[in-house]
Amino acid sequence: MEWQAWTTVGIVLLVIGVLGFTRITPDLVMAGALTLLLTLGILNERDALDGFANEGMLTVAVLFVVAAGIRETGAMSFLAQRVLGHPHTPLATQARLIFPMASMSAFMNNTPLVAMMLPIVADWAKKHRIALSKVMMPLSFATILGGLCTLIGTSTNVIIGGLMARELGEPLRMFDPVWVGLPCAAAGLIYMLVTTRWLLPDRQPAFSDRHDPRQYTVEMLVDPSSPLVGQTIEQAGLRHLTGLYLAEIDRDGEVLPAVGPHERLQANDRLVFVGIVESVVDLQKFRGLKPATDQVFKLSVPRTHRCLIEAVVSSSCPLVGTTIRAGRFRTVYNAAVIALARHGERVDKKLGDIELRAGDTLLLEAHPDFATRHRNSRDFYLVSRVEDSAPARHEKSWIALAILGGMVLAASLDWLTMLNAAMLAAGFMIITGCCSATIARRNVDWQILIVIAASLGLSKALETTGAARSIAEAVLGSAGGNPWVALFLLYGLAMLFTEAMTNNAAAVLIFPIAIATARTLGVSHMPFVMAIMIAASCGFATPIGYQTNLMVYGPGGYRFSDYVRFGGLLNLLMWAVTVVLAPLVWPFYP
Repeated sequence: MEWQAWTTVGIVLLVIGVLGFTRITPDLVMAGALTLLLTLGILNERDALDGFANEGMLTVAVLFVVAAGIRETGAMSFLAQRVLGHPHTPLATQARLIFPMASMSAFMNNTPLVAMMLPIVADWAKKHRIALSKVMMPLSFATILGGLCTLIGTSTNVIIGGLMARELGEPLRMFDPVWVGLPCAAAGLIYMLVTTRWLLPDRQPAFSDRHDPRQYTVEMLVDPSSPLVGQTIEQAGLRHLTGLYLAEIDRDGEVLPAVGPHERLQANDRLVFVGIVESVVDLQKFRGLKPATDQVFKLSVPRTHRCLIEAVVSSSCPLVGTTIRAGRFRTVYNAAVIALARHGERVDKKLGDIELRAGDTLLLEAHPDFATRHRNSRDFYLVSRVEDSAPARHEKSWIALAILGGMVLAASLDWLTMLNAAMLAAGFMIITGCCSATIARRNVDWQILIVIAASLGLSKALETTGAARSIAEAVLGSAGGNPWVALFLLYGLAMLFTEAMTNNAAAVLIFPIAIATARTLGVSHMPFVMAIMIAASCGFATPIGYQTNLMVYGPGGYRFSDYVRFGGLLNLLMWAVTVVLAPLVWPFYP
């Protein structure tokens, strides 16, 4: 190999070392490596930046907008309740997550599936007090495993199928991969069910209920048309809310304190919650609950254009000493008080009957310009907007779900490419008002996109410098004339390249070597093709091996060693299952 190839290998090893032993964010590490390759002249500008125009990366970017529309309409909570449910044990938690994800991934490309499910699973985990580190890696791994079962399950399978048709004139059929892919998926899912509790870290979020001294008291009303009517507190998902607890229910003037999990909700129940502001925001987005104060519905600004704002009442506020209702707070400020916090104490009165005091912290529903207009007002010590607090647009949830279903159908039936279908879906989300353009822009996760694009640049460097091919030929040269040994080494090589490069680059690089090996040995090429297909998709041991691993790296709070520990054993399991099964399904000597 020439110096460019050796340098590229060194940079890739350096990236792995920095990700593994430091806490520098992966986007900075990957972007720095790409910059170094460009500066040394190993990559030209076109090749270095080609990843930023990659179809897969752009698809993920657009799907963040689709996910925003699902979340803003409340359809996300609907999906979470129907698909993920309310697990009661760690084993049930993993089962409710990985089996549906694997099933969906078999018929939908796994990268866009993870892009859409990432915020859904995060909200679900938060609501059920599950550490994100326990669910994010299983989310990625389950979608990868499910994608092994069909030709359209992963982009790797599609690429291998295209190479088969072009190079050998033998196109793969839809369910050809299932004979090896399904046993691999089953073994991998069982592995995760058994080992997650021991091999994945339990990194709880940094905040706890006690970290915020502002304990708001907020009243919500059960709408008579709400799907919550007739459900128990636990079934409705109101039992284990992070940072929030149900203090009592006011039912036709009768107060029910210490509400049990099996108490059934009735129409017009007034629910009194106490908790931190982030949890109040979540409560505002519950389908079937609405603020108990009718002042919210008398504001001049449409609800979809409002947000939550925190304001601390000053001693010079003219309403100090009067109740919220008598002081006509809504009329004076064009804002509705939906919750109040007073020195961490619960104020045991209906919201409108509370007499304001200096130092009270109010949670207001108002137009976003309230914060600008009153930031320097003498009436308030402090005014700040609560991010992502716009009320959910529940009336548009069916539109968002229809758009999502249309996108999946169009992509699955090959009517449109995944990117085209996602772009249309994102456009319809904005046009139909499921989410605004501002929210769409804010929900694109640039850190994930930079990592994906830069990793594609690194794989390009390994390919163009000849480093990858040189390593491959050296390894396969030691196989001798034994097809089993050659298959074993080929799988290991494809797996190694997948972990260091990306799945698609590894598949394209190893495919001609595999075909040449099969011809040299005089055996069927199908076991080798299937081994590449599985190995190039199963990149579990590093975050840079597969796009979905990169996507969950930050949200899960993982370290590089977490992938090595949990994914490394899974890699070995997939290696063993594939090498044993592939020659049995497609014999070397047919």
